[in-house]
Amino acid sequence: MNHAALGSLLVVVGYLLGSIPFGLVLAKLFLGVDVRQVGSGNIGATNAARAGGKKLGVAVLVLDAAKAMVPIVVAQHLTAGWPDARLWVMAVAVAAFAGHLFPVWLKFKGGKGVATGVGIFLVLAPWAALAGLGAYVLLYALTRISSVGSLGGTAACVVGAFLQQGPESPIAWAGAAIGALIFWRHRENIRRLLSGEERRKMKV
Repeated sequence: MNHAALGSLLVVVGYLLGSIPFGLVLAKLFLGVDVRQVGSGNIGATNAARAGGKKLGVAVLVLDAAKAMVPIVVAQHLTAGWPDARLWVMAVAVAAFAGHLFPVWLKFKGGKGVATGVGIFLVLAPWAALAGLGAYVLLYALTRISSVGSLGGTAACVVGAFLQQGPESPIAWAGAAIGALIFWRHRENIRRLLSGEERRKMKV
C-alpha cells in the first residue's frame, strides 16, 4: 500500500474512532439513560457525570481522550520515516477531533471536544496539555463553572503548543484550529457567561 492510500486509511480510521460517542454508549449501557435528554444534552464527560455521577464522567473523559490518542500513536508508528509524516499525523488528529464533534452515527451532532482535544495534545504537545489541564483546574476552583475552566484550559493549551513547538510547527497550527472549534462549540456557554446566566457545574 502506498503512502497516500495508507495515510488516507489512517485518517478515515481516526475519524471513525473519534466518532464513537462514549458518553451516550456508557450511559445507555449502564444506566439506560440517553444523555442527550439530560441537562445540557451534550454527550461529553460533564453531562455524563450529571446523568450518572462522577465515575461515569471520569470514564467518558478518559475514553474520549483515548479515542484520539490511539489513532495518533498508531499513525506516528506507521508513518515513521515518511517525509510528510507529521502532516499525516496532523490529519489523523484533526480527523479524530472532527469525529467527536460531528459523529456520523448521531447525524453529525457530537460533543464539544475538550477531552478529545486534551488527548490530542497529550500525544503531540504534552507540556501544552499539562498547562491546559492546570489552567482548567485553577479556573474551575476559582469559579466552579466548568465552561470557564474548559475555555481557559483550551486557550492555555493552544498558547502552550506554540511555545513548545514554535510558530512554524503544523502541530501548533492544528492546535489553534482545534482550539477555535472548541470555542465555537462553546458559543452558547460564552453567551451565557457574558449575560451572567451560565450555571455552575460539577467537576469530573
